[in-house]
Amino acid sequence: MNSPGDEKVGAAVTLWLPAAWALHDAEELATVPGWWRREMPALRERFPTVPEAVWRRAGSVDGREFAVAVGAMAAVVAAASAAGRLTGGRSATYQAALNAFGLHGLVHLAQAALVRGCTPGSATSPLVVVPFTLWARHRLRRAGVLRATRPRDLAVGLGFAGAATAGAHAVARRLTGATSARPR
Repeated sequence: MNSPGDEKVGAAVTLWLPAAWALHDAEELATVPGWWRREMPALRERFPTVPEAVWRRAGSVDGREFAVAVGAMAAVVAAASAAGRLTGGRSATYQAALNAFGLHGLVHLAQAALVRGCTPGSATSPLVVVPFTLWARHRLRRAGVLRATRPRDLAVGLGFAGAATAGAHAVARRLTGATSARPR
């Protein structure tokens, strides 16, 4: 049996991140626009304390803007994956992106539990996102390159995901000419 540090991080650990991400986001691309149109009235009724500006912004994202945002996020994931590959998995950016991906999957599962039903992203989260993240972290740990994960690191991962998502949507709005819903 190999001890930690005896193994090299194979290409699959870093280069499969964009593939796992693409499978997950294909589900989101296929389901987000229709799901929001169908579910928003019931969600607004069920969660009346959510600010109106949040509902307006969520409802204003059309399929084209969402698709462009997914493309922008693909560039972020590819760059993080490349950084991971070039450093044998040691890259802090790659590890933050990997953690963000796994946490993103857990957020989808929490959303599905909250609404008591299937939500965009909740099908591939337990089948692709979470298992890939756990597998990749295991491989990084066995190779002795996984950074210790503290609560602060989880916050950084969520922050990375949030900032990348906000940035991707800002790029998409700019490229598609979409406007943010503004409170009146």
